[in-house]
Amino acid sequence: MNKVIHRSDTRGIADHGWLKAAHTFSFAGYHNPERVHFGALRVLNDDSIAAGMGFSTHPHDNMEIITIPLKGDLEHKDTTGRQEVIRSGDVQIMSAGSGLYHSEKNHNKDQSLELLQIWVFPKERDIEPRYEQITFSQEAFKNKFQEIVSPRKDYEGVWINQDAYFYLGELESGISLNYDKKTKDGGAYIFLIEGSIEVDGELLNKRDAIGINDFNSLNITSTQNNSKVLIMEVPMAF
Repeated sequence: MNKVIHRSDTRGIADHGWLKAAHTFSFAGYHNPERVHFGALRVLNDDSIAAGMGFSTHPHDNMEIITIPLKGDLEHKDTTGRQEVIRSGDVQIMSAGSGLYHSEKNHNKDQSLELLQIWVFPKERDIEPRYEQITFSQEAFKNKFQEIVSPRKDYEGVWINQDAYFYLGELESGISLNYDKKTKDGGAYIFLIEGSIEVDGELLNKRDAIGINDFNSLNITSTQNNSKVLIMEVPMAF
């Protein structure tokens, strides 16, 4: 089993006043040649956006972009014609494909917005740009791993143009679950949003992460109530 551990305090930090961001992988002004990507997982940004502020219209292409609000509401507009508000409990994906423009901003004028934005390299290039979002109840994550992103179009999670699976769970202390690998060549990157867990004996605290490949099954045990776990299985070769 091969593993890499990324502690919360080793991430790249950017403070733009209205935007405070922690970059797990090299992004914008943060570059670490040892942390460019984990397989097809290219970006994991942990953002806090001030009230009423956001990113003006900008382009993307050939990237699968997943947004998970943790607190507050995100306003999204893009050139596919979509104009949406993405709230805590929602999962959004945008397949940039052959190219589009979009903007993102904090929908609220009186509170900050916290979100994760994740980029995954696509399986097929230059597809028609597409947008999807789905809402989950809080109970959907209780003491289990709920699939939120899937390459299977007939599943309840949002569809991704890659052989990737994302799961989200909120575990009470003492709950122990196994995660079984879904693909032959996949690796699992586990990011702890809140709480404390052990992953095959490795202790992770809030915003720590571990990437593991060459495994069949992983044991994840919560050591603190309301431990919120994000599992991202992605191809290691793509």
